[in-house]
Amino acid sequence: MAATVVIPARFGSTRFPAKILASQTGRPLVQHVVDRVRKCRLVKEIIVATDDRRIADALLPFGTRSMMTDARHASGTDRIAEVARSLADEIVVNVQGDEPEIEPEVVDGLIGWMKEAGGEMATASTLFPAAADPHDPNLVKVVTDQRRRALYFSRCAIPHCRDTTSAQPVAYQLHLGIYAYRREFLLKFASWTPTRLEQIERLEQLRALEHGASIHVLEVSRASHGIDTPEQYAKFVARNLGTRNG
Repeated sequence: MAATVVIPARFGSTRFPAKILASQTGRPLVQHVVDRVRKCRLVKEIIVATDDRRIADALLPFGTRSMMTDARHASGTDRIAEVARSLADEIVVNVQGDEPEIEPEVVDGLIGWMKEAGGEMATASTLFPAAADPHDPNLVKVVTDQRRRALYFSRCAIPHCRDTTSAQPVAYQLHLGIYAYRREFLLKFASWTPTRLEQIERLEQLRALEHGASIHVLEVSRASHGIDTPEQYAKFVARNLGTRNG
């Protein structure tokens, strides 16, 4: 049961224009993502799905396969679904193009679960970092049942602790934006129109829950650093260069 990782990489970005091609480390940001995924044991192929020839050209020197996709796609899921239509592999993993420090173990963990459990969709979460604010709407929270199936995703702090005097602290789970899909389910998921809760929260994964799909949530030890701003990229560059110099 082969698995392909598809990395959606669009040129436009509101807070950090052309961040996918930022290259202060000597490699485009998205190539760092590819390099991390190449360390996975269970990945057969890696494809960067892009909407801009400049991204495809920048990846050529690194031997990275890319596919041009429709520039009108509303989401990364639509972009990887276009690629998945041409794939024979049964498992497709969506790894974000701005996650240059993604843990290979997380990718392998999701693929391993999909192979063993035969699920249709899986994602990951971790305990909220001590310094993170669960009330920050940019940090998505998830709650699960006892079998680690997602009950709900929200930008609000869930679960809400009604009894503030309780001795048991709330263990918030931070959702990580990585998804593994059964290929046929991905194509079906992408064909559904946006749903009510999805549009309210601006969280695409709620579309699957609203249609009654099951999403397994793999708990991992820590979150990786996504790049949304020039300041975050500068910190990544410093970490990257520090590692090489060390």
